[in-house]
Amino acid sequence: MQKNYPSSTKVVVIGGGVIGCSVAYHLTKFGWKDVVVLERDQLTSGTTWHAAGLVSQLGPTAAITKIRKYSLDLYKRLEKEVDHSAGLRLNGALSIAQTNGRWQELQRQATTAQLYDVDIKILDKDEIKKNYPMVFTDDLKGGVLMPGDGAADPSGVTHMLAKGARLNGAQIFEKSPVEKILTKNGRISGVRVNGQEIECEYVVLATGMWSRQIGQDMGVSIPLYPAEHFYVITEPIEELPKTLPVIRDFDSCTYFKEDAGKLLIGIFEGKSIPAFDKTNRVPNDFSFGEFPENFDHFEPYLEASMKRFPVLEKVGIRKFFAGPESFTPDTNTLLGEVPEVKNLFLSCGLNSIGIGSGGGVGKVTAEWLMTGHINEDIFNYDIKRFQKFHSELDFIKDRITESLGDLYGMHWPFKQHKTSRNVKILPYHDQLKSFGACFGVSAGYERPMWFSLDGEKAEYNYSYNYQNWYPSVEYETNNTFKNVGLYDLTPFSKFEIKSDKAHAELQKICTSNIKKEIGKCTYTHMLNSDGGIETDLTVVCINENHFRIISSAATRERDKFHIRKHLSNGVELVDVTDDNCVLGLFGPKSRSFMQALSNDDFSNENFKFATSKNILIDGTKIWAQRLSYVGELGFELYVKTNDAKKIYELIVEKGKEFNLSNCGMHALDTMRMESGFLHWGHDISPEENQYQAGLNFTISYKKDIDFIGKDALLKIKDQKVDRRFAMFTLKDNKPGEPLLLHDEPIYLEDKIIGRTTSGNYSFNFKKNLSFGYIKNNHTNEELQSKNLFIEVEKKKYPIELLIKPLKQTDFKNN
Repeated sequence: MQKNYPSSTKVVVIGGGVIGCSVAYHLTKFGWKDVVVLERDQLTSGTTWHAAGLVSQLGPTAAITKIRKYSLDLYKRLEKEVDHSAGLRLNGALSIAQTNGRWQELQRQATTAQLYDVDIKILDKDEIKKNYPMVFTDDLKGGVLMPGDGAADPSGVTHMLAKGARLNGAQIFEKSPVEKILTKNGRISGVRVNGQEIECEYVVLATGMWSRQIGQDMGVSIPLYPAEHFYVITEPIEELPKTLPVIRDFDSCTYFKEDAGKLLIGIFEGKSIPAFDKTNRVPNDFSFGEFPENFDHFEPYLEASMKRFPVLEKVGIRKFFAGPESFTPDTNTLLGEVPEVKNLFLSCGLNSIGIGSGGGVGKVTAEWLMTGHINEDIFNYDIKRFQKFHSELDFIKDRITESLGDLYGMHWPFKQHKTSRNVKILPYHDQLKSFGACFGVSAGYERPMWFSLDGEKAEYNYSYNYQNWYPSVEYETNNTFKNVGLYDLTPFSKFEIKSDKAHAELQKICTSNIKKEIGKCTYTHMLNSDGGIETDLTVVCINENHFRIISSAATRERDKFHIRKHLSNGVELVDVTDDNCVLGLFGPKSRSFMQALSNDDFSNENFKFATSKNILIDGTKIWAQRLSYVGELGFELYVKTNDAKKIYELIVEKGKEFNLSNCGMHALDTMRMESGFLHWGHDISPEENQYQAGLNFTISYKKDIDFIGKDALLKIKDQKVDRRFAMFTLKDNKPGEPLLLHDEPIYLEDKIIGRTTSGNYSFNFKKNLSFGYIKNNHTNEELQSKNLFIEVEKKKYPIELLIKPLKQTDFKNN
């Protein structure tokens, strides 16, 4: 049947599940009325229809918690606004712990919840038994109850959002499969649907498990893949209370939900089954689709369920469900504009939390389209945290066997993935391994995190307490402090601009006055139009009209996208990240060591801090920069990849005379905190501006060219910021007691005044270190005379405010 599609619209949202309808609702709510939703079959027919509908408020980060809290608040409000039920049943949610590690994890969550006004109660096993007598509790350490959580009806939520979107002006078409997404000059121009074309400015892919193959067909990398997901619904249980909360038994990989007098039992098992294994492609017509029953796979979890609910031993199974659910490499959602096609946005990859996050995800997506950026630390959701290799079939299909289980697995600090490893191997990987390297993954690179001592096994023993790699980091940081440490810095992102306009372009997108003398280095920031910090970076003038930009390894695609977005036509940015290996030599003996490696002059007079030049080592030309992220005298050596193994071996051999040690990323992170250096993605993000972060020394208002965000900063400059960066140490300092990470509440007396962003233990100074942001209501002098605390696992620890970093190196005169 011919549909009455409009010939043009501003936004086409593809997909009529909970996410697509939420995006349409928010776009129209915020003022963009010209929105069309195209659903290939019926609303909810993809994977929304079979969702368990769990709704929870607390997430692993502040931004994700805000998304979940907003979703629940929206569902409550919208029910009344549009007169349509979301099927909310807020009986609460109880998470239980069988192990000490899990109990610590739950108590950390309970502590963090206080930052976001999430009501949470800690229960011991006797209280759990008293409140829920059907539950077997003898093997439990305890649990945490969130009374405001519960479940919603997936169909009800979706149709409620759709109704709201229509009332605001959106047009929603079912039975409308999109045949092609149209582009012109690298940007969205329209879609073809049922043989008709609709012109549009934006397309949002809310296409769930189909997203990867849709992207593939147009050269866009979207790293998700469906796994088989299982739950069963029992026969009616007479004694099952209708007020039973959702119960998550993480250590048994199971969850339980009261369902109209029956019990729904779902699993997130440790190793999942990739869906559509024979074709590696989701059928276009897989509407309301299910897979055959797989009792053999489900049986161990059914047995665990019978242990937790003994009543199940005499209850039958009414429904066995097996269906697809898409997962991403890190179990986080995919949002934002893709780097390959302008104005193509993603809102997919919900990893089984689509109902609980749907409202907030739609809101963030709509805001992103309308403003071009997000003033929140949403990087963990940004599609540009991934590179092309993440969506390759071998990688993503292997990874999702682990991703599904990660939802209920232990969320250990510093945990490394087991699947899809060894994507990028350093030329001297085997040598690093022979020296005891324990590898982690950074932007695909296998990168040393620490080096084992005395022949110990180089592997993590995960814990929320003392870390098994602490002795290694103690040795590595002490040796860097006293002698010289060798660090691999290869994964850092590296881009180059060559143009007679290059300097002017950098002046426009960077806040500092970029030095254009050959060899000069400039530390700076890039902002959005609201003054939020989009990235921190170093700009190096390599030659006349030739600059190199160096930024974080994790933000490679994001930074590249941001820079290209703001460059003028005809100015090209080239990604040279993989062209060079980078070796960092840091420590008081690094200058004399460099002098022994090369005949070039490394004296302070002839090789000043924040300068760089070509040098020769063993006849090999190397670009050397005198910079240091560890806060010690040091040099970064840019070595062509083909020469890197030879140079690494030479450095290690020559280094024996200088007590050189191989060092990993844990040592680097510790030492950057000793020096008070902030890290984008931890301590700074688009949520912060340079005045809040104490980084306003990188702002130059006197440049001839106005930089992006300048107008916003001038307004902020004239106001008192509401919160500010601060550094703390614990008064009692033992490594791992407690383990400081991030998102721990900071107290002034008995009131929360902020949260932490980074934590570490400094072996050089025998101090537990923590960075964070606090309300800007008190001077440093006032805070030093008051009682300050950090709370970890529901216990408060006295802390002291640091006015200056533990270590301050005089780089210019050293």
